[in-house]
Amino acid sequence: MGMSNKWIAGIALSCVFQVGCVSKVAQQEQYSGFLGNYQGLEEQTTPSEQKVLRWVSPGFDPRAYSTVVFRQMELYPSPKPTARVSLKTLQDLQLMASNSVKQAFSRRYAIVPYPQLAPTDSRSLILQAAITHVSANNEGMHWYEAVPIGAIVGATQAATGHRDQTAEMYIEANLIDAKTGLPVAKMVRKVFGATLDNAQQPVLASDFKVALKSMTDDMQALLLKH
Repeated sequence: MGMSNKWIAGIALSCVFQVGCVSKVAQQEQYSGFLGNYQGLEEQTTPSEQKVLRWVSPGFDPRAYSTVVFRQMELYPSPKPTARVSLKTLQDLQLMASNSVKQAFSRRYAIVPYPQLAPTDSRSLILQAAITHVSANNEGMHWYEAVPIGAIVGATQAATGHRDQTAEMYIEANLIDAKTGLPVAKMVRKVFGATLDNAQQPVLASDFKVALKSMTDDMQALLLKH
């Protein structure tokens, strides 16, 4: 292989590793601290074929409970709107995600906003959930870009802000037994929204409409299968 071809191939491989490796799950450095303890989380595949990090306490039986205490999804840490992710987008996402969670759990449980409103004879779960990050990142390289010239073009597009981007949202949730105060399940999910044209296009709540529907379906499937 000539020097020029080696140089091109080197750039291509570099581009593939730098641009093409889009993780489907949150990395440790992306944990917000909302859960406090992230030990035991394992990568699993949901019914909709999405990757999540999840931990479930041994012996946890969703059928043993009749009520879920949940008011709304939190924004954690305090919202910091940007030029691309406005406060309205964050608030709209908070409402949409909260409704998705309520829809999923209401198939099996009574939903109350505060523990004292739970029926006295019920056994309750407390759901603590938060949107911890909203952004957009460059799409991973497609198979047809994993050739020298295509890789160079793809990397150039990424560097100049013209490459397609994917809207991303991180959700962390903690499910607690109200009687014992101990967690029975934890989850960190990286939610992939719509594809954006470039690095200047604003991220909107509507970009996650389909993804949140998928998340709702996954929660219902997991809860109803037990």
